[in-house]
Amino acid sequence: MIKSSVGHIQYNIDPKNMPFYKDLFTFLGWQILCDEPDMLGVEDEHKASLWFGSMLKHVANDYDGPGVNHLAIAVPRQADVNKAVVYLKEHAIAALFETPRHRPEFCGDENSTYYQVMFESPDKLLFEVVYTGPKSK
Repeated sequence: MIKSSVGHIQYNIDPKNMPFYKDLFTFLGWQILCDEPDMLGVEDEHKASLWFGSMLKHVANDYDGPGVNHLAIAVPRQADVNKAVVYLKEHAIAALFETPRHRPEFCGDENSTYYQVMFESPDKLLFEVVYTGPKSK
């Protein structure tokens, strides 16, 4: 067996939406690796990267169909989810699925929480900002 980790993920998007992803991931604390008209690369503190490139075909994304459902971005504090909620509201991005909320069914300990907000991008990519750990009072 070899040891491995996620290196990068590429999303194909409408290039007019590049500023949305750049602003979002800058807010989330990711470093900009590449900022070109047709390609944006961002990297987290563990060196995993996301790349947003121009789509080659005009087809609608359906996160409930085959393929990726959503990308979860983990944050270190429950309050960070709330900061993300404020960011989303300031940018007129709707929170989905009755979030933000605690999801006790996703953690097995009454002193812990799975606290999330979910939203979709202009390209209908589904994202989650989530905190897991001790529940804040």
